[in-house]
Amino acid sequence: MNVALWIAQGLLAAVFLMTGMMKLVKGKDGLKTDPRMLWVNDVPESRVRVAGVTATLGAIGLILPWALDILPVLTPLAAIGLVAQMALAMQLHMKRKETQTVVMNAMFAALALFVAFGRLSDLG
Repeated sequence: MNVALWIAQGLLAAVFLMTGMMKLVKGKDGLKTDPRMLWVNDVPESRVRVAGVTATLGAIGLILPWALDILPVLTPLAAIGLVAQMALAMQLHMKRKETQTVVMNAMFAALALFVAFGRLSDLG
């Protein structure tokens, strides 16, 4: 189970670090031309930045606390935070009728739930 959790954590961390940093570096104006990111036209710049910060911090939280054994409870909390972010993303994409993106968000949410429950059970 530990190996499966680490694989899930690594995959999620890579995806959320990449997308989070992209939102932070490019911002709303830089993402407007990406056909996968047209949702930025429906939200304010601040929401794009907050999504970038939470995704980046969530990615870091999935790996470092557990790997370094420093406040390991932060790892399942980070996973729960990413589930919340995916729930909000699904709401936005459902409103935009972007079914494929909703399904992908749901898969990431399910994987993050797996990490959250798995690591919470490891804690005690």
